[in-house]
Amino acid sequence: SGRASRSPRRRPESPLRSRWAPEEYERLWETISSGKVWKGRFHNRKKSGELFWEHATIAPIRDSDNTITHYVGIKEDITEHKALEEQFRQAQKMESVGRLAGGVAHDFNNLLWVIMGNTELAMSEANQAPQLISHLEGIQKAAERSADLTRQLLAFARKQTVSPRVLDLNKTVAEMLKIVRRLIGEDINLLWRPAEKVWSVKMDPSQIDQILANLCVNARDAIEGVGKLTIETDNITIDEAYCATHAGFIPGDFALLAVSDNGCGMDRETIDKIFDPFFTTKELGKGTGLGLATVYGIVKQNNGFINVYSELGQGTIFKIYLPKHEFEVDQVPKKHEPPLIVQGYETILVVEDEPVVLELACEMLRRLGYRVLSAISPEEAIRVTTEYDDPIHLLISDVIMPGMNGPDLANATRAMHPEIASLFMSGYSENVIVHHGVLDEGFNFIQKPFSAQILSEKIREVLEKG
Repeated sequence: SGRASRSPRRRPESPLRSRWAPEEYERLWETISSGKVWKGRFHNRKKSGELFWEHATIAPIRDSDNTITHYVGIKEDITEHKALEEQFRQAQKMESVGRLAGGVAHDFNNLLWVIMGNTELAMSEANQAPQLISHLEGIQKAAERSADLTRQLLAFARKQTVSPRVLDLNKTVAEMLKIVRRLIGEDINLLWRPAEKVWSVKMDPSQIDQILANLCVNARDAIEGVGKLTIETDNITIDEAYCATHAGFIPGDFALLAVSDNGCGMDRETIDKIFDPFFTTKELGKGTGLGLATVYGIVKQNNGFINVYSELGQGTIFKIYLPKHEFEVDQVPKKHEPPLIVQGYETILVVEDEPVVLELACEMLRRLGYRVLSAISPEEAIRVTTEYDDPIHLLISDVIMPGMNGPDLANATRAMHPEIASLFMSGYSENVIVHHGVLDEGFNFIQKPFSAQILSEKIREVLEKG
């Protein structure tokens, strides 16, 4: 804080170092010359050239005749406070954009499944028409690429469905290095610097793969010709005192995953936008602008946080902090080759409030050999189960529907058909069966869009385990 005084006989000129608009200074002068107190913020410049924000209170001083003779100003440097405010606004913006992205992706996934499913059904009937099959395959590939895009949106919005496990971060990253080397090419030197005994984390291992792939591709694109990319891990403990002066940090123990490069770097304006969906500095057609948005969403979904440090011409480092997990590392199940489409004979009730999605699901199930009952709403589903006397073996229901959610409907149907099993489907999973994107234990779930093969596998899995 400081104090300054000035005689009112001469109207002061606007400070030359200030980045304040002349009209703002005009309002200040009008206020204090009329005898009122002025309060506000300046974006000013120090003698060294450094920009800073200050909060000022300027008040008139009067003599015994009540005439204004001087002004007193109390000023405070609020640069740090201003930076915290800006970071908070950025976090709010990202949250809002995330909700929008998640909603769009959910609706789009339903439409994509209709396209993909009907294409799959048409291909099964077009054996004698090679040209038609070729066209259908083109449609299917385009739909699959679109589905990948919506999955990235869901990752950003923290609404993708995951299967978390307790992981050894060093081991998980090391298993990804061979793929990373292929992604970045031979001109870039990859350095792997794991710390000893890095704390375990609990998350889906595929999400670590997504983080590394996106960050390493970005690093590759930032390097012109020969360069260096470094991946590091470490254990970091952050206390509340540190968090008080560093916006976005959270106190606790964290496993650190850092990816750095010696590429072109970024300016402050670019850094402020890099996690926005569809923001990209790449040429048209060379990037979706979802890579870093995906990384941001994954980190937030796992209760971590991410920080970026970069300077033009000096490179960039992304630091990802993932909460420490206290328990031992889970054993990763072995991957098996997917089985062929399995036919069935049981009775299945399908409940979906989108008519085109309901029609597609029923057609898929009929072709798989099942007896199919359908309902466009939970109320209709309850009526069907009440009137149907034979066993209903499986309920396949959307998660979120008007009037009643999927799990509540499952409970209602079990009152009339105790033997019925449940399988839930959705374009994304909300808190009804998914808390922050993590499936509750005991719920069977299938993510839209899915193929007939995936559906057949999941149905058999649910029915055979009872």
